[in-house]
Amino acid sequence: MSTRFKNDSLWIETDTGNRISRKATICAPVNIVLSGNVVIKPEVIIRGDLKRSGPSPSIAMNIGKFTFLDDGCIVRPAYKTYKGAFSYYPMKIGDYTSIGAQTVLEAAAVGSYVDIGKNCVVGRFVVIKDCAKIAPNSVIPPNTVIPPYAHFSGNPAVQIGTLPESTLDNVELAMTTAYNEFKMT
Repeated sequence: MSTRFKNDSLWIETDTGNRISRKATICAPVNIVLSGNVVIKPEVIIRGDLKRSGPSPSIAMNIGKFTFLDDGCIVRPAYKTYKGAFSYYPMKIGDYTSIGAQTVLEAAAVGSYVDIGKNCVVGRFVVIKDCAKIAPNSVIPPNTVIPPYAHFSGNPAVQIGTLPESTLDNVELAMTTAYNEFKMT
């Protein structure tokens, strides 16, 4: 337990620097891999219990380093029925990624250096490539592929612009700064 928080009874800090609110709901954490320096804020729900069934163990979710899951977001793996069999599919979230408050995420993959705004709905099997931005209150339809450096917005979301080449560096700096400032609050 770290002494860097004002009220340590509200947070858990792991050896790899993950900071997890005690008010977050993490179902089946054994099926979730946190790469380090991940911040999981209050009221977040992560559904690690929704994983492929079978004899071999599987990971439901892999969350990259310096990723922030903001208040009240819900992260759960995508699912479908194929040839009569219902199955969940593992989700990978890249490094230096931010998922906004109250967002529902069921994507297949979220790249690194991605900013997903608050109150978004990201449908099943969406693939968000590296260095993309989703504006707040956007709805990404299922099976959408968001290309690198794309800025999406709307309901249904469409590409409204292109992000600058400096996005990767800017997002990495912003996320590491936010992480370092977070541990002082």
